[in-house]
Amino acid sequence: MKFSRPNLFLGKAILFMLLLSWSSFAADVKTLEIGASAPDFSLPGTDGKTYSLKSFANAKVLAIVFTCNHCPTAQAYEDRIIALANEYKAKGVTLIAVSPNDPKAIALDELGYSDMSDSFEEMKIRVKEKGYTFPYLYDGATQKMSRAYGPIATPHLFIFDKSRKLQYVGRLDGAEKPGKANAEDARNALDALLAGNPVATPVTKTFGCSTKWSEKSEWAVKAPLEWAKEPVNMNIIDDKGIAELLANKTDKVKLINVWATWCGPCVTEMPEFVNINRMYRRRDFEFITISADKPDKKDKAQELLKRMQASGQNYIYNSEDKYKLIEAIDPKWQGALPYTLLIAPGGKILYRTQGTIVPQKMKRMIVEQVGRVY
Repeated sequence: MKFSRPNLFLGKAILFMLLLSWSSFAADVKTLEIGASAPDFSLPGTDGKTYSLKSFANAKVLAIVFTCNHCPTAQAYEDRIIALANEYKAKGVTLIAVSPNDPKAIALDELGYSDMSDSFEEMKIRVKEKGYTFPYLYDGATQKMSRAYGPIATPHLFIFDKSRKLQYVGRLDGAEKPGKANAEDARNALDALLAGNPVATPVTKTFGCSTKWSEKSEWAVKAPLEWAKEPVNMNIIDDKGIAELLANKTDKVKLINVWATWCGPCVTEMPEFVNINRMYRRRDFEFITISADKPDKKDKAQELLKRMQASGQNYIYNSEDKYKLIEAIDPKWQGALPYTLLIAPGGKILYRTQGTIVPQKMKRMIVEQVGRVY
């Protein structure tokens, strides 16, 4: 699609106004100050219940941590948050987690450290996988609670006393990397309040992914337009080239999908691979397609990939001998399409499947290889 100069000018003007409105909005969101009363809220939890401040009226101390699924810093602190909640529960402390992010404000290429985004349904998955023993509330729909509390990043901890006055706000501890700290700042604040003492350091800075406010969705909207401009190329590959791919003498995890234009399941699942590529291609990861179409169908195969916006490495096998292709790819492959391999650096096959993949399972395997934290 071509745009005239007036339309381009208008587009830039609109983007400028969006940036201005976001800057103004960001300045309007203020973090609660020490001594402030906890604003009330009404939010759905992943357990099917609806929670408000009254739901936690019996707690001596209420700890609210704003966190999320996708942020590597939030994931780095997950186990410490779980341990904190479990250890202090018997002391009268109630900990709850709240996801402040609007999922629509998160683009695929911001999910490179996770296997899921911040939707309510994905939060339910994370709770089961990690074994959360505390409520995990969703504020991504309206962000009303988050706007009232003002978390600037995930995770961001707010601790309230029995009268629900804010006594601590900031980080859990000063070491993001797991195993380097044990939520010392949070523990010091909790111990002080439980002992009836003031918190020695009531305010600390917090480090993590910025809160994804709904007004900050311009990149999530713009990204697909930019991805559509990426070139989609296709090269011929022979047995030697396939052997080199499989040997994987790189530091990247390789995801190889063998497909064909005449294979319905192949075409149907290709958008899932495109999404996976957009999620992880900034990491030590590479997505590769190998077409099993006849070599003279190269243009047709490439055109289909263009429509799919599959801008990874794309190849078509140089021979019509499909049995030769099968042996070149994987002797364990029985020949049905699609066929997918996940290969570690050095050539170890981490996963192989004949037939379509389960996208969530594949994302989990990839992120476990490339890492969830910095």
